[in-house]
Amino acid sequence: MKLFSFFKNVEKTGTDSTVGSEEIVEGVQSSTSTDEVETPLSLHPSWTIPQEQEYVFRFLSNELEPLKPNQISLSGIDIDVEPANGSWLVKAFFRSSLDQQISVGSVELLLLDEEGKTVASDEFDLKELGDIPPRSARPWVFVFTKENIFTEEPPAENWKLAFNVQSMVPHKLELEPTWEEGLTAEQKEALAKVVEGLPKLKPREVNISGFQVKTQDDGSIAASVFIRNGHSKQINIEKLPLELVDATGDLVARGSFELAPLSVKANTSKPWTFIYPKEMVQKEEPDFSRWTVRVPQ
Repeated sequence: MKLFSFFKNVEKTGTDSTVGSEEIVEGVQSSTSTDEVETPLSLHPSWTIPQEQEYVFRFLSNELEPLKPNQISLSGIDIDVEPANGSWLVKAFFRSSLDQQISVGSVELLLLDEEGKTVASDEFDLKELGDIPPRSARPWVFVFTKENIFTEEPPAENWKLAFNVQSMVPHKLELEPTWEEGLTAEQKEALAKVVEGLPKLKPREVNISGFQVKTQDDGSIAASVFIRNGHSKQINIEKLPLELVDATGDLVARGSFELAPLSVKANTSKPWTFIYPKEMVQKEEPDFSRWTVRVPQ
């Protein structure tokens, strides 16, 4: 990783965000101690920096408040804007109060302003930080590119870099009460396995994946799909235009569906069936050996 310059006179403008270690790291051994934990500086082994920069890091880490046992924390330092591309370079300490070395995988990080509003978010592979020694604070630069930034200017002070813990929870099936009541245990298990086998969603991605289509006796077509929510918060869908396309790429049916609204919880996939009445069907003998539904552009 490129080490972006930490200037000698850094003014710490960020605050701390802390979670329990079990929410971020699997298989950790919890400490039963109640003593506060100091987290001295730990530089990445590949970093070679001038002594004066190391002094700045050490000074900043020494100023941090102790952690409680079994905590993981992000302590914001400051934010620079990259003039060339508008990216935000968010400098922070990754801190661990655990008594063991840890390594963390991919997680979505949220940049929150003073009022707690999300002003940027992106997924980061924290394995790049290397193995984090026990009871330590490792400085890092988290780069938020322009497409993942939601305001014009970075927050000036009292901002926070936070873990989106929900993004680390395995994506799972969510059922509406009518589906919950109408399906057998075996059918629910089968749907859950289909959800597990679908490609992983990107942060904040929402997509639709079909799993069953059937032509009805009255000429209508019933298309059952998963509405997949990769957001860290619930989405509500009130109206959804959908096109049904068969294996040849032909448009089979087009319709716009009013929902009441349909809510899909964070990091879940919800099955739903859309019925195209006969008058919406544009192809009489579709090839459903492969098919897809899509939102028209």
